[in-house]
Amino acid sequence: MSWCPDTGAQWVAVPAERCGDAFFTLRTRIEGDVVQKFANYRVGPAVLGDIEERTAARTALRDFVRESNRGSQLWFLAASDALEARLVESTRDTTRHA
Repeated sequence: MSWCPDTGAQWVAVPAERCGDAFFTLRTRIEGDVVQKFANYRVGPAVLGDIEERTAARTALRDFVRESNRGSQLWFLAASDALEARLVESTRDTTRHA
């Protein structure tokens, strides 16, 4: 997949099943490195899919996901409709504060 920063995209949806185990193992730091690359281009990654089994087994990952979902740089969401709802919500918040 090629990506062009000139597209104006603010978010990129990534299927959770494409991320692999190392991505969800925080000590590998892969997740942080990936998020930093996206941040450099001012684009937020949204990991879409069911990761409940992974978060149930790892307290640190569960906490990381919860904190990420409170912010505006990285989201973990169950499906694309949840992403759409978050984007609509964040757009409303931005226009309220403008």
